[in-house]
Amino acid sequence: MRVPVRVKILPHGEGLPLPDYQTAGAAGADLHAAVAEPWVLQPGERVLVPCGFAVALPPGWELQVRPRSGLAVKRGITVLNAPGTIDCDYRGELKVPLVNLGQEPWTLERGARIAQCLLAEVHRVDWEVVDDFESTPRGSRGFGSTG
Repeated sequence: MRVPVRVKILPHGEGLPLPDYQTAGAAGADLHAAVAEPWVLQPGERVLVPCGFAVALPPGWELQVRPRSGLAVKRGITVLNAPGTIDCDYRGELKVPLVNLGQEPWTLERGARIAQCLLAEVHRVDWEVVDDFESTPRGSRGFGSTG
């Protein structure tokens, strides 16, 4: 399914590609850094990276921002609040909070693929208060209970 999403390119995003899919089967589209000059991200440091565009998502949809697996494994660079959510009523610039969990400084260049975004349908919850639930074999056993 394809969902139309309106995009506004900001002045510092001119010339950068829109989020793009690297393969025909990719679920996420890569986001690019809209920085004017290289930034060096030291180990343990975090930074909010501009993407140079804003979106107007249709009602009932969100844009999830997730790490790029290669960047995370090879360099230790990941999205700080993964997955991040861009709500359908947000009209500001997309920015990605990156953190360097690696042991070496990492240089962020203009146009670098820094994260990926995935469009997801949102379902609202109608909370229903009850006195109890039906039982299940697992019950309330939680973290680590299955081995």
